[in-house]
Amino acid sequence: MASIGVIGLGVMGQNLARNIARRGFRVAVYNRTREKTETFVQQHPDPNILATYALEELTAHLERPRRLLLMVKAGAAVDALIAQVRPLLEPGDVLIDGGNSHFTDTERRQRELASDGILMLGMGISGGEEGALRGPSLMPGGPKEAYEMVAPVLEAIAARAHDGRPCVAYLGPGGAGHYVKMVHNGIEYALMQGIAEAYDLLRQVGGLDVDHLAAIFEEWNRAELASFLVEITAHILRVQDPQTGRPLVDLVLDRAHQKGTGKWTSQNALDVGVPVPTITSAVEARYLSALKEERVRASAALPGPAPEPPGGLHMIDQARAALFANMVVAYAQGMALLRRATAEYGYTYRLADVAAIWRAGCIIRAALLEDIRQAFDQAPELPNVLLAPVLRHALAERQQGWRATLIAGVHHGVPMPATAAALAYYDGYRSARLPANLIQAQRDYFGAHTYERVDRPGTFHTTWRPDVTM
Repeated sequence: MASIGVIGLGVMGQNLARNIARRGFRVAVYNRTREKTETFVQQHPDPNILATYALEELTAHLERPRRLLLMVKAGAAVDALIAQVRPLLEPGDVLIDGGNSHFTDTERRQRELASDGILMLGMGISGGEEGALRGPSLMPGGPKEAYEMVAPVLEAIAARAHDGRPCVAYLGPGGAGHYVKMVHNGIEYALMQGIAEAYDLLRQVGGLDVDHLAAIFEEWNRAELASFLVEITAHILRVQDPQTGRPLVDLVLDRAHQKGTGKWTSQNALDVGVPVPTITSAVEARYLSALKEERVRASAALPGPAPEPPGGLHMIDQARAALFANMVVAYAQGMALLRRATAEYGYTYRLADVAAIWRAGCIIRAALLEDIRQAFDQAPELPNVLLAPVLRHALAERQQGWRATLIAGVHHGVPMPATAAALAYYDGYRSARLPANLIQAQRDYFGAHTYERVDRPGTFHTTWRPDVTM
């Protein structure tokens, strides 16, 4: 009998099944296409992998209570699969949705399955193909008893941080796990955009070639910017196209795609009233990149600043400071959204645990996350990680370079939306007074929406028009 079953043998499903088997658990696998299952077991023979060719066969070979990991495309495919497997399950069995499902879909499915006594976990998985095989970051949420039933497997296959801690933790009830994965992906968008902006500025304004840029990112990855995304950026910049001999990155079309999870983060942040402008700017930058044909036409029609000779090795340290600051702000916005979710949805996040499970295995893993983990471990009620002493001081040291980098982008006409949004968020958050007083007066002027005063309690309305006697 198998300890767990995996349904869906795409690359992620295959690699997770191999990971589970390598950790000593027997895993039964199934794919709706028989040929894919046959090919998989032929290419990866393992006595701990049991191939099955029907859902009835799969469920019959699982220990009770059954544990099933669903690795299919989010959306309608998950509902269709649940409808197929549900009649074969019994009360107490556990389904784990390992796709990028929206957290509200996860909560709906949990309610529907609960009527049959079936438990469901929504689990975010990050790390890509390599992470799935060697150790991903896992973000499960749902019934606590369901997590406890699968915890030995999840803890065995998860990545290990530098302190040996597995990068998995029970994140709370309902769709808490998929919500964390959604926020993870929003942060991922912001980090990628910030890196792209640093690359673009140093390329266009600094006049640095790709080899020089690769060396810079390699150096950055050895210090405070150490992270998976900075590391792979250096790797990418080293690759040459075999046909032309040119840097392959220069031949990649500048039109970025997305699967929607970053957009979900921005949409939900608006719903619950949490500012995440750096994440949103990164989502919008991808939409703008998709307007390739329009941008080509506009480049010939819309004037920009007069070209200047490239140069500015001094910009390297400034760009480094700006990228670090952008990264801190991206994580800060994501963590602030998770904090609001505890009140909005009844989730029970311990933010130190979230930071801990992102330290290895996942796409947004970075050395910076250890500082964030420690900050929330020492002050669990910290409203924003920008206020943590270690990060507050780090941003103060880099503030001049951060501002100079954005000024250089504006001066030379290089778009830097994530950098601009991050700095505006920082300046807005540190402002004891913002011009919202004028906005409130405007709202009261045209809509009688009332306003509050700084000198006495209550709400007030004023007839603001100068030609009307008060």
